[in-house]
Amino acid sequence: MSTRIITGDCRSALQEYAPFDMLVVDPPYGDTALAWDQRCAGWIDTAATLLKPTGSMWVFGSMRFFQDIGADFRAAGWRYAQDIVWEKNSGSGLHCDRFKRVHEHVVHYYRNGTRWNDVYNDVQVHHGQICRKVTHGQPTHFGSRSDNRQPTAVYGPPIMRSVIYMKNMQRRAIHRTEKPSDLMEILIRTSCPPGGRIGDMFAGSGSAGEAATRAGRNYVGTEIDSAMADKARDRLSGLLPLVSVPARTVVKSDGLGL
Repeated sequence: MSTRIITGDCRSALQEYAPFDMLVVDPPYGDTALAWDQRCAGWIDTAATLLKPTGSMWVFGSMRFFQDIGADFRAAGWRYAQDIVWEKNSGSGLHCDRFKRVHEHVVHYYRNGTRWNDVYNDVQVHHGQICRKVTHGQPTHFGSRSDNRQPTAVYGPPIMRSVIYMKNMQRRAIHRTEKPSDLMEILIRTSCPPGGRIGDMFAGSGSAGEAATRAGRNYVGTEIDSAMADKARDRLSGLLPLVSVPARTVVKSDGLGL
């Protein structure tokens, strides 16, 4: 298992490590006029070149973000699979004339030309309703909505709900928009096979790298801010040996198996 942080632009720095089993993307949403919150052009097209045909991508964003750039996902050949809502303990919106926003969206995509049944997908279990997979007359990934039906069924474990409550990183964050590593781990275990490789296009403080390490997956993250990339390396250095990669330079290391 290996973990690596690269200082550089995700649109070029990840190409050498492709293809990935899964991408995790937490880009600037572009919802504010702040200098750091500027949308990154072209990353959606780049992501399409980094993924294995049977891989998938989870993208964080606001509703405004996904509405504004939805056509870009379709043009690049991405297909919607599912989405979750991360419910936070405190809001991030600054408007006084709208509901206080205490959630963020995370949308799951896979590639055109790939069957959903071929995409790695291991939805995590949770205490709750048992998932009944119908096997009579339709694929096994469809469930029954009514107990009045009597198809042949396989009873599986309780699957996690699409709304996930988890405290945000307020007062604990290294990066201003840091996501909880526990939330990242749920996505990683769902969509990256054991021993697989994850590409993180906007690594920030490396929370996805920490989650990948705990989950037993390989990880390559890129962060364009050199100071933040150093902080991410510091964060992950106690988990696994890291290769320090100079800014915008990609170096192979036989010892990492990449």
